[in-house]
Amino acid sequence: MANRELQLNSGMRCAKYMLIIVSFMFALTAILLIMVGTTIQTIFGDFSLFIDGHFSSPPALLIAIGFILIAVATLGAYGAVKESVMVINLYGVCLFLVFILEVSAAIAAFVMQSQVKGMLIRTMYQAMSEYNNDPYVKAGVDLMQSELKCCGVYQPEDWKDYYPPNKNLTLPADDVVVPNSCCGEAPKYEIDATEAICLQPSISGCFNKMDFIISQSSMLIATGATTVAFVQLLGVLCAFMLAKTLRRNKSIREARRWQLQQSLGVLISGGKMAPPQNSAVTGYQQLGNGEQGSQEPYTYTPQSPSVN
Repeated sequence: MANRELQLNSGMRCAKYMLIIVSFMFALTAILLIMVGTTIQTIFGDFSLFIDGHFSSPPALLIAIGFILIAVATLGAYGAVKESVMVINLYGVCLFLVFILEVSAAIAAFVMQSQVKGMLIRTMYQAMSEYNNDPYVKAGVDLMQSELKCCGVYQPEDWKDYYPPNKNLTLPADDVVVPNSCCGEAPKYEIDATEAICLQPSISGCFNKMDFIISQSSMLIATGATTVAFVQLLGVLCAFMLAKTLRRNKSIREARRWQLQQSLGVLISGGKMAPPQNSAVTGYQQLGNGEQGSQEPYTYTPQSPSVN
């Protein structure tokens, strides 16, 4: 009996510590999701001029999932410490809901990735056409070209029809005037005391670099959310299995405790100890009937002297 009780307690402790470790791993995963989502959201914010508004939804959802997952992991650890079957089942249900959110974020990211090329071509040409009319657009284009060391959409010659110094001029491709942000740290040719023109612009366009950044960010969201989602699906199954194990072990432990109480002749009633009727603890013993056919009632005789 002692060995069985020891094995039962060992199984309970093993299930408890396993759930605590799983919850801790999910908490670390949640922190990584928050970091990834925050980084991608920052990148999208820097180039928001060229990115449609709905592209910010997947990284924002990834951050929200991270915070929710931290709360769920805390719930799982609490349920394991308290050995609460109800809390652990609730933990499994919450993990499944987070799994649905992560699948949604992954699907949105995959769909978003297929729209990157068309979106960038549209927004970049539109920004070039508004470069000289809108200070906000000008700042965004200059930031893109200076940070990515690029010029134009596909090549510097793309500025021929959009930059004012090129208007009404017939210039060869190598002499197209481009904004100073195309030049980066390269030397500039001073026209007068207030204006300078870049003579050695970056030879590569910005489209390929922007496409790489946005596409890779979308792929990171999709693959990360998918991977974590399937790991959490295993966590859901583990949580329900552990809850079942805890419930079974608790039932077995309570049944053995009741059997032990029965073997000692003790019945639990309303939190008070009620010994059986024929127990020596009561000091009385029930006698059998008298001789056969007699009408004598049952009598009780004390086994110990009365105390007055």
